[in-house]
Amino acid sequence: MRIRIVGAGVMGRGIAQWAAAAGHTVELGDARQEAVGDAIGFVRRMLDRSAAKGRLTPEAARAASERLLPLDDAFAPGDGVELVIEAVREDLATKTDLFRRLEDVLPARTILATNTSSLPVTRVAAGLADPSRLVGLHFFNPVPLMRIVEVVPGVLTRPDIPPALVELVQATGHSAAVVADTPGFLVNHAGRGLVTEALALLEESVSDPAGIDRIARDVLGLRMGPFELMDLTGLDVTDTVIDGVWRGFRHSDRLRPSYLTPNRVAAGLHGRKTGRGFYDHVDGAQATPPEPPITGDPGRPVRVAGHGPDADALRRTLREDGATLEDDGADPSGRAVVLVPTWGTTLAEQIASAGLPASRTVGVDPLAMPTGRRVLAFTPATDPAAVHDARAVLARAAAPAHHDGTDGHRAVSVVRDTAGSVAQRLLASIVSVAASIAERSIATPAAVDTAVTAGLGYPTGPLAWGDRIGAARMLALQAGLHRSTGDPRYRPTRWVTERVHLGLPLTEPGPDPVALGATSPPPRSGTAEPTHEGDGA
Repeated sequence: MRIRIVGAGVMGRGIAQWAAAAGHTVELGDARQEAVGDAIGFVRRMLDRSAAKGRLTPEAARAASERLLPLDDAFAPGDGVELVIEAVREDLATKTDLFRRLEDVLPARTILATNTSSLPVTRVAAGLADPSRLVGLHFFNPVPLMRIVEVVPGVLTRPDIPPALVELVQATGHSAAVVADTPGFLVNHAGRGLVTEALALLEESVSDPAGIDRIARDVLGLRMGPFELMDLTGLDVTDTVIDGVWRGFRHSDRLRPSYLTPNRVAAGLHGRKTGRGFYDHVDGAQATPPEPPITGDPGRPVRVAGHGPDADALRRTLREDGATLEDDGADPSGRAVVLVPTWGTTLAEQIASAGLPASRTVGVDPLAMPTGRRVLAFTPATDPAAVHDARAVLARAAAPAHHDGTDGHRAVSVVRDTAGSVAQRLLASIVSVAASIAERSIATPAAVDTAVTAGLGYPTGPLAWGDRIGAARMLALQAGLHRSTGDPRYRPTRWVTERVHLGLPLTEPGPDPVALGATSPPPRSGTAEPTHEGDGA
């Protein structure tokens, strides 16, 4: 295929490398001719580097370099061009004008693709004489390594274009996700689940950025914590995306932004690129505060309150770790620290409902227990000595998978009491936002999981993640958070509720409504398949 790329910046260069390495002839143009030469040289160096690392053979790298063709004029006629990919700045007028000029000089069969990450594809297409030939083709940086591309048909995109581009993308070894033309598309929309909830936790002073990041990494298995990620991306960029997606979905409670970010952006606390963000950055390196040392009494007796799988698992773990565990059938000694597993509720609720001694009771997140990091919660009534001693008891396990680096102790985080604790709230938000994407038919469940895993680096897709926890348990978590807080942000999603009632996994798409006659089939030509965007998350 002959592909023309307009825009020789970071994204244009990456797309050019991706296309040339896959065997396509690449024309590269830009408004600044010197940018084209720089980009061609850069891509050829990257191809040589790939050959040096064994990712390409020297012959393949040389052939790919020869397929890179600089254009003196990005708007030159090109009868053989089958696909144009635009990678210029995020401005609606700029993109629309560019495509108007391209449709005047390229054959009607040439597909026009915009790499926009935030502008509605339909609006870009609306300024064209033939809007049916334009589609979104959203790559992620760095393009050769981020093996996911969102294919975004506009309202009027020809139905034959999305499957043709899916085939093209998949032939290169990247994954393709067909996504409805909605705010944030798929990956940027799904990513709001983690960062908006992390900011909500910070608003409530549940923990500090470093504490939340440690739990996100060690308990949930994320490569980066949400505050590390925002510092890397740039809070100015993150804040724009958060607000854009929230406004685009008409102020959805589930996507509600934080009041913390605008002032931080105005103060220049953008992260790594400004030297200060949620962390300080010195010479590009993040300065992370150390964890507090473990100072309590590991021999203090403990008692587990409650019944059920979470309480049983905690008792079993404590026995294996050699803790002094009081029998829950006997009268408490009066000295024992009471440990309460909480799922979707607050420790304060558990204390009140079970009549537990408030000064000696701490919460334990059962989601964290199988991991190398454990998480304790305290209330305003908790005796600090009880927290220190409980932390020492839970830190005494030998050879953890992840530890804090001090004396071989297992890492134990301490957070303020909140419904669901930190990890549960982050996971519930990740799954809920993904479920709302699926229930709106913005993308199929498989596309959601594939795109999020590849685009955000999560250890598994969010819907598959919910299934791993258990759909019924996820529903109980959503319901518990909603009941405890009264915040519509946490209301259970229809997608999860329905599948629990029917005994289906969260990854189950259900039958095609068109095949059942519940929805009219798309027209044979002229418009894309309907997106069924829905009214709210």
